Amino acid sequence: MTLPTTIPLAPVLLAALAVPALVLADYRQWRPGRYLCKPLAALAFVWLAWVLGATHSAYGQWLLAGLFCCLLGDLLLMIERQTSFLAGLGAFLIGHLLYIVAFCQLPLAPGALWFSALPVALLVAASWRWLMPHVPGDMRPAVGLYMLVIGAMLLAASLTWQHAAALWIVPGAVGFALSDLAVARQQFVRPGRSNGLWGTPLYFAAQLLLAASAAAV
Repeated sequence: MTLPTTIPLAPVLLAALAVPALVLADYRQWRPGRYLCKPLAALAFVWLAWVLGATHSAYGQWLLAGLFCCLLGDLLLMIERQTSFLAGLGAFLIGHLLYIVAFCQLPLAPGALWFSALPVALLVAASWRWLMPHVPGDMRPAVGLYMLVIGAMLLAASLTWQHAAALWIVPGAVGFALSDLAVARQQFVRPGRSNGLWGTPLYFAAQLLLAASAAAV
């Protein structure tokens, strides 16, 4: 399948409306707006992958499964409880693992590790050093495992470098990983309205890029 000559407007329009509305609702701490807009914004990236033919390839099927897990994680993180946060963390962790499996369905370029291994290791190490002192002891194993899986997902994304889908996969994977820093800052380090101003749009843009990669396979 080649890249589509026309962009499916419906899911893109849904995201263009729901994501800014979600950012505004979170900034004003208006929960009804959050409960309405966040599921719609998450539905947009699943919908985009679907209409771009994700079900027609092994890559797309694994990708779609990962997107569904991320949608579930989004729903769980709307509930402000530690148990819900851990369940959401688990859903996103599975989503990252499914993305890794999806990336491995494509022709891989092991030489890309020469360029990606050091930056990924530095990102994980710096994030670990910054975040872990703020994480409660009973949550450190789960958070630490999640960070390692993120690093593995970034490395797997880099291995697709020679495939046409890498144009979408690499920035999508990087954006997803960086957006998690906003969630971590909000949850453990310094809660505040500013976290969602950049973390939320970055997250949904990253998921839309990953969803769009289905069209390149």
